[in-house]
Amino acid sequence: MGSGQVTDWQGKNVTVAGLGVSGIPAAKVLHARGANVTVVNDGDDARARAQAEELEALGITVRLGDGATLPEGTELIVTSPGWQPDKPLFAAAQEAGVPIWGDVELAWQLRGPDAAPWLAVTGTNGKTTTVQMLASILKAAGLRTAAVGNIGVSLLDAVLGEEQYDVLAVELSSYQLHWAPSLRAHSAAVLNLAPDHLDWHGSMEAYARDKGRIYEGNRVACVYNVADKATEDLVREADVEEGCRAIGFTLGTPGPSQLGVVEGILVDRAFVENRQQNAQELAEVSDVNPPAPHNIANALAAAALARAFGVPAKAVRDGLRAFTPDAHRIAHVADVDGVAYVDDSKATNTHAAEASLAAYESIVWIAGGLAKGAVFEELVAKSAKRLRAAVLIGADRGLIREALARHAPEVPVVDLDRTDTGAMLAAVQEAQRLARPGDTVLLAPACASMDMFANYNQRGDVFAEAVRELGAGA
Repeated sequence: MGSGQVTDWQGKNVTVAGLGVSGIPAAKVLHARGANVTVVNDGDDARARAQAEELEALGITVRLGDGATLPEGTELIVTSPGWQPDKPLFAAAQEAGVPIWGDVELAWQLRGPDAAPWLAVTGTNGKTTTVQMLASILKAAGLRTAAVGNIGVSLLDAVLGEEQYDVLAVELSSYQLHWAPSLRAHSAAVLNLAPDHLDWHGSMEAYARDKGRIYEGNRVACVYNVADKATEDLVREADVEEGCRAIGFTLGTPGPSQLGVVEGILVDRAFVENRQQNAQELAEVSDVNPPAPHNIANALAAAALARAFGVPAKAVRDGLRAFTPDAHRIAHVADVDGVAYVDDSKATNTHAAEASLAAYESIVWIAGGLAKGAVFEELVAKSAKRLRAAVLIGADRGLIREALARHAPEVPVVDLDRTDTGAMLAAVQEAQRLARPGDTVLLAPACASMDMFANYNQRGDVFAEAVRELGAGA
């Protein structure tokens, strides 16, 4: 049961690892196809027991509190993306020669003979926005599509559902790619590479290698970021189909086989006749919402994938105009006393925060949270000239304070040593005190949120609420 497509599941002994978002549907789908399914799960709490009961009622075996031992006779493991590769279960599987698939590999294997091709996107930051932009462009071209994968519709649902698609816009995480050996996209993009999830992958090299799997077997285009050489290196290393092209995107003037920006216009010099001389106008920078530099890069990557699929230029413009970004992604909350307040709570790592800080000229920066092993020297050094002041919150704020002291000693810093529910309001009030008309108060924490909040969404909501309180009192 290697990477060739499996068509007959009757009587196959499959172990599903994890009762997660992807584990339960995978177990049900395989059971319905006649496989003997055993679900193993580390945890044994009330929620897991309720889920186990539901699966056992269907005739699926569930083992709670033991995710380490390989059930006897296992021919295949299907794992939740979050399970780390160094789990004892996987070591046992490898020793026994049992293949391991993730949810993406399972969806790829289960798709029908006339299945829609996949346009796939990965990268440390910007994946969700790019995939949503891509889906918007494809829809504007009259194609039946959906944004699927690590967002929105699950890939299994998209592949097995009633709805017929012409093409799928697929977001893939490094975790999902790690366990997807036979995935072959029509075209794919790696948006950027920065240290993230290194605890899961073990090293930057392993993380990059898993991201690079997205290019394997591409048919038409491998889209890379001209400003991020590591993405181009991954294209060079990929084993692609004959005739597949490397297509770069850049915020500068594009060369042949690239998309880029000329005098406020997004242009294509890749999918045009005579690309040495010609360029096709696609959209204006002002059609991108919001037109921050990293978001323009996202738009160019989405446009490159859509153009690789044969979408006309007009659909790129119409799709970008129709696109609205998700909450907490450089979202403008309000203007109070001539100061803009922007929520980019989604900037949970230094790479995302750097992109966010690059979008504004004069910033009062609200930052901090759980660092997850990150270092802040480079981020602060690159952004120092844009900072009016910084307000620090959260468990690991001291790391950012030290980086500011070293690389931006002239920037005033307020260090809020509190983690109660009123801490964000206090941070916003401090930021208001420090800001001048024309400044941007930017929540771009460069850290995870779980020290003080349930998730980055809640952190952004609390920030927006605090800003509205300021406005009400203005």
